[in-house]
Amino acid sequence: MTSRVAAAIEKAHAAGRGAFVGYLPIGYPDLQTSIDAAVALAENGADILELGPPYSDPVMDGSVIQEATQTALANGFRLRDTFTAVREIAARVDVPILVMTYWNPVFQFGVDRYADELLAAGGAGLITPDITPDAAQEWIDASSRTGLDRVFLAAPTSTDERLKLIVENSTGFVYTVSTMGITGERKDLDAASRALVDRLRAHGAPYACVGIGISTPQHVTGVVAYADGAIVGTALVRALRDGGVDGLAAEARALAAGTARADVLPRNA
Repeated sequence: MTSRVAAAIEKAHAAGRGAFVGYLPIGYPDLQTSIDAAVALAENGADILELGPPYSDPVMDGSVIQEATQTALANGFRLRDTFTAVREIAARVDVPILVMTYWNPVFQFGVDRYADELLAAGGAGLITPDITPDAAQEWIDASSRTGLDRVFLAAPTSTDERLKLIVENSTGFVYTVSTMGITGERKDLDAASRALVDRLRAHGAPYACVGIGISTPQHVTGVVAYADGAIVGTALVRALRDGGVDGLAAEARALAAGTARADVLPRNA
């Protein structure tokens, strides 16, 4: 089956851009606003949406995202709201929607049931930060059956053996961790991400998008010079917190403007 996520990356490349992957937590500040925010993100430049169901122990998230997810949980977020949000967003915009989820909620819900519900809602796949391919056979089987994309994470500390396994089992793209630690903004992106993308390509990865620490249009421009796309989270969540949906839309437009590749002309130019 054709990967909707890979197709979105290819579409961006055909226009002379790197892909812009935008993250938002579901249910923040409330469910309907989070749906409207995701739609605004897609309408203002995001090529791929990454939606995060709130989780009680978000080990990868920085303070801005943790604060948002705790607010969503306090306001009554439930796992089933994930599928409601995906369904409503997919009905309004034609942008692939990846759910960025810790593994325990998927496991507790039932892997096949989760895959079927996500597919029925119009979702494109999962990003799974805390499970590795060698422990994910049930998800690999379910995603192969449903055609959902499975995005695994690669870190600068990953061995070549581990990278090979990640590349062989990822679809859509490989989530390339720019620096070790939690999500958030960094003044300077870790140069290790460029080396990691090179290593992933050497193992045959067709697409690698870089996340963690990307917060400005300049960061985005730097990343898409060597990677297939840039993943932004904290800056978008902060914009939503401080300026509502309109503030988020403005931030998305600014970040999207950074995706142009100086060394690549659009194919229709």
